[in-house]
Amino acid sequence: MRRQPLLAVGGARAATVLWELGYGGRVVLLGAAEHPPYERPPLSKGYLLGDDPFEKALVHPLGWYAEHDVDLRLGVTATGLDTDAHVLTTSAGDLTYERLLLATGAEPRVLDVAEEADVPVAYLRTLEDSDRLRAAFGDGKRIAVVGGGWIGLEVAAAARTAGSDVTVFEMEDLPLLRVLGPTVAEVIADLHREHGVDLRLGTEVTVQDLEGADLVVAGIGVRPRVDLAHDGGLDVDDGVLVDSRLRTSVPSVLAVGDIANHAHPRLGRRIRVEHWDTAIKQGKVAAHNLAGGDEEYEEMPYFFTDQYDLGMEYVGRASAEDEVVVHGSLEDREFRAYWLSDGDVVAAMHVNDWDASDVIKEAVESGELPDEEA
Repeated sequence: MRRQPLLAVGGARAATVLWELGYGGRVVLLGAAEHPPYERPPLSKGYLLGDDPFEKALVHPLGWYAEHDVDLRLGVTATGLDTDAHVLTTSAGDLTYERLLLATGAEPRVLDVAEEADVPVAYLRTLEDSDRLRAAFGDGKRIAVVGGGWIGLEVAAAARTAGSDVTVFEMEDLPLLRVLGPTVAEVIADLHREHGVDLRLGTEVTVQDLEGADLVVAGIGVRPRVDLAHDGGLDVDDGVLVDSRLRTSVPSVLAVGDIANHAHPRLGRRIRVEHWDTAIKQGKVAAHNLAGGDEEYEEMPYFFTDQYDLGMEYVGRASAEDEVVVHGSLEDREFRAYWLSDGDVVAAMHVNDWDASDVIKEAVESGELPDEEA
């Protein structure tokens, strides 16, 4: 019987689609954690805030896997890969496969200065990480966040909502400057200042800066987990190199999610996207190709965030140098923003304008700026 070992949340979505397709082979889903596969956005949003139960983050309840002929093996770590022999070595023994999907994700970059400081240091990647942060927040607790990216800012918002004193250290002149550019990044900075966050911008954090904190949260990005890919002789360069159909340099092995450095057919270049939505959607396309299909992955990157009373969605891929056109009110924090490169819309977002979800997606799909009243 054919076997399709899968890994992580992208693997869980692929397993779902394989079942929906009526795939007749055996599907094995491996996970190093003891929990069933879950989606990570709640770990820095609703779950971290205490608003949502963990069960809401599960891809499926535990019983779903056995009921749908998916061999779910929790607490099992993949330790080696022989792509010639089609053998995956794991902590629970060797596993042979016909086709393999790698969705090994990423791990937080270690902040050396935080590790050197005589204060507790935390990262946010797992359920246990989120539990630790939530337990550390509270009235009067001093939380230092190093890194003004999406994770750092969401943690800062959750900590302030819980009553903690929060300081954010960011090397750029504004949080999210490289992603949003100065016009929109200033809106995010003002939002946090209004909620009492001490933003230390354009500065490199020191050990002395962190002294006296009850907890330091390091949010300086992640590294793709590519040891298994290296072991299997796959081509690796800022992630695992995959083609437009998510196939690695060894056609029987596919890769999705944080590790996939993907030849995007519409963008005409490689991108590696570290967002939950991409892992899920790539997992679905990979499932079709694992089952013998020949689909390209053409979706544009998407993510969302909720911070205080601000909610937003973002589609596409822009740089800080791209022109930004804003429709709506930056001051009221209800607007749509469009990033243009050579006159084409390459990214778009809305802030607190939920009627605009389809509008911004269509703008990026077509490359055309909507005819809206600014």
